[in-house]
Amino acid sequence: MFVDSHCHLDFPELAERENAVVAAMAENRVDHALCISVKLETFPRVLALAERHPGFFASVGVHPDNLEVEEPDEERLLTLAKHPKVVGIGETGLDYYWHKDEPEWQRARFRTHIRAARRCGKPLIIHTRSSAADTLRLMREENASEPGGVMHCFTETREVAEAALDLGFYISFSGIVTFRNAKDLKAVAQYVPLDRMLIETDAPYLAPMPHRGKTNEPAWVLHVAEEIARLRGESLERIAQATTDNFFRLFKHATKT
Repeated sequence: MFVDSHCHLDFPELAERENAVVAAMAENRVDHALCISVKLETFPRVLALAERHPGFFASVGVHPDNLEVEEPDEERLLTLAKHPKVVGIGETGLDYYWHKDEPEWQRARFRTHIRAARRCGKPLIIHTRSSAADTLRLMREENASEPGGVMHCFTETREVAEAALDLGFYISFSGIVTFRNAKDLKAVAQYVPLDRMLIETDAPYLAPMPHRGKTNEPAWVLHVAEEIARLRGESLERIAQATTDNFFRLFKHATKT
């Protein structure tokens, strides 16, 4: 079986096809999915998905890109994280691609998420874009290694992967690893230890080959696993088993169905 460790099934392009999306998952042996929160205003939709489907789980957090949204404090995150279907804190992190002034409010928000994760003992789901040095610095300063977590949709260098692994984090690969021009990322996928690797879609974004350009969905995490198996010279079944085991080891509050 496969686990899509990061997807946004509450987004309209997938929510309106919920039954078809779930059926396609079953056809491709994708038995579990982690539905990711990006703002508190829409968290109830994420949680409702997790409650409707036994193999779905939820996170709670506010994406670093989001402006003019409810700003989370530790107590708010902790209250929402008490729900048994909430297994992680995030999506959180830093993104200087869209916010090139490297804003302090992003760093403060990231610190809040890390502190909440430490207090509730649920792992972090970290987004970093054009901000790797600061992301790693804040992870160290705030002891993010205590709750642990995953560097989601990893697109950084091997050196960044090494630093995250040293902090006890997992590395998650998305459909980008299937792209023909992603040579450096393919090398990172060959380097990361198999027992520290997750797979994801980030649906509805970043559809893997051969579906590139289409609306992504969790069923297609199969193609991410296939490419990693090819790159590493491993069987698809070994990649499936390892990444599934890794997911449930990291997200220890998640239960297999």
